[in-house]
Amino acid sequence: MADLSVVQYILIALIFVWSGFVRSGLGFGGAVLSLPFLLLVLDEPLVFLPIIAVHLLIFSSLTVWMNNRKAAAPDHGPREGTVDWHYIGRLMAILIVPKMVGVIGLFTLPNQILSAIIFVIVALYSVSYIINRPFRSGSKAIDILFLMLGGYISGTSLIGAPLIIAVAAQHLPKEKLRDSLFVLWFILVLIKLGAFVWVGVDLQLVHHLWLLPAAAVGHVIGLYVHERMLRAETSLFFRVLGSVLLVVSSIGLVSSLI
Repeated sequence: MADLSVVQYILIALIFVWSGFVRSGLGFGGAVLSLPFLLLVLDEPLVFLPIIAVHLLIFSSLTVWMNNRKAAAPDHGPREGTVDWHYIGRLMAILIVPKMVGVIGLFTLPNQILSAIIFVIVALYSVSYIINRPFRSGSKAIDILFLMLGGYISGTSLIGAPLIIAVAAQHLPKEKLRDSLFVLWFILVLIKLGAFVWVGVDLQLVHHLWLLPAAAVGHVIGLYVHERMLRAETSLFFRVLGSVLLVVSSIGLVSSLI
């Protein structure tokens, strides 16, 4: 990113503020909601993916640690943790194989077909949340199929979150949804980051010095918004979730057809 203009640097910083905001506010979206905008500034995904991955590792672990420390404080009384470890274990049992397949590139579907399938499915889920009638597949087989597809996409590009969240949101209480997803993303992204290191991808460590504070600003704002959503009615939480998913799927579907 050495040859960029001042305007491009400013735009990248603002996009990383946005990335931090949606990540902490909703528990996902740091990559999928920021990468399309970043690529409009500089069309080189491998420049940004390592930065996004490191940011997720830092902020997800910090948030989960702080929230669980707060929950364990004596003045808060007996409270459960904010992470459903049992459900994460069940998810990882399904995700790990397709995740590794995606990481090492053993099986590749045409990008346009794969993207179109993903974003159509996500759009259907998102509309059901917006109208306050969350979709329930009623079938473990369908949920597993969506999770496997999400794991594969996560392995190839770090943007499999919408499919995974569409299933996880059905089974996790909203109080545990974000932090449980943070732990899941930490594990999945750590695998991907390890692959980057293995093949010698530049982790852009110098650019973390100015993009990490930008993401931190968005992260703090997102924490405040998330707390307000948790205190709001459940239907509002899912309408916001559905609206974000619809935006994601719309952008992705249009991009896949161009």
